[in-house]
Amino acid sequence: VLKVIGVPTSEATRADAERCGVPLTTLDEIDHLDITVDGADEIDPELNLIKGGGGALLREKIVAAASDRMIVIADDTKWVPTLGRFPLPVEVIPFGLGATRRAIEKAFAECGVSGQMAVRKAKGGDKDGHVFVTDGGHWIVDAHLGRIVDPPGLAKALSAIPGVVEHGLFIGLASSAVLAGGEGIRVIERRKPKGD
Repeated sequence: VLKVIGVPTSEATRADAERCGVPLTTLDEIDHLDITVDGADEIDPELNLIKGGGGALLREKIVAAASDRMIVIADDTKWVPTLGRFPLPVEVIPFGLGATRRAIEKAFAECGVSGQMAVRKAKGGDKDGHVFVTDGGHWIVDAHLGRIVDPPGLAKALSAIPGVVEHGLFIGLASSAVLAGGEGIRVIERRKPKGD
């Protein structure tokens, strides 16, 4: 009998798991997870990801980093040669948003990307509607970059900005991807770095 205990990455997932009778714990109660199974908004050939379309990127990254393996399950439209078609979510603290946005724009320029940024609005809001607020009480700025030539470099630059809580670039976390499409299912394993 398989015994599973889960760590939810959002309050909505917690409610769904409780309703289905899935036993839950927290990362305060256990030291690591065997596996994370999650989706992605984009996946590149190096298994770098863009995540955060649903707004839970901070918790998702904490859980993925605490796991021995991360398996991404998605339809094959999420497989892209280069990340960036899907807007990159950047989770920010509302305080000092103008300064944070300017720092993000500077990081983009230094990494050779540019594009429009917009604070994410809550679903159902009008054009002057309410801002989307994450489970952690933060806001999300969606950056429409088109093409990210150096995902690891951009991830590092964004992580260094005061006011940026987290970003949707998941670098080196996915172990494998399971992609479903019209041709069937294919599994892609992350290539091992040289010397492993």
